[in-house]
Amino acid sequence: MSGAPRDRDPEGRARSARPRDGLGRPMPYGVEGVERQPEGVVRSPERTLMEAQRLLDEGKPFHAHEVFEDAWKSGPEPERELWRGLAQLAVGLTHAARGNAKGGARLLLRGAERIGGCRDPYGVDVSGLVAWARALAARVGEGGERDGAPVDAAAEAPRLTR
Repeated sequence: MSGAPRDRDPEGRARSARPRDGLGRPMPYGVEGVERQPEGVVRSPERTLMEAQRLLDEGKPFHAHEVFEDAWKSGPEPERELWRGLAQLAVGLTHAARGNAKGGARLLLRGAERIGGCRDPYGVDVSGLVAWARALAARVGEGGERDGAPVDAAAEAPRLTR
């Protein structure tokens, strides 16, 4: 155990202050990273989808995942599976973009399964997202055309709504 103090957020919780890149990977202290999403923000569903789409389009699926995670944790119980599944899709894309094909494919399929039974609230294109996730998982997963090669997160970003 080192004697170095742990980074803490303003509430005193352990939270790394290291900057992160667009895919959420920690970078060395002192390097300029991508601005992190604030945690625990309560947004309307429409605002959640708009912010997450912007981040996905910018190639920042890790950061979009954080927006979905806020909705999952703060939203009404009947909608939590939708938001949790969307967060898993964003993390799946994150892993695929980092070159972790197996983990990316697994999370994409898990997210697709989770949202597959949801109705299409707020204009979310559930069936389109399920098809996108399954197709990307097949391409990046074992034996797929990309088989472990990182994908371009912005180029692969899905449309969340119809």
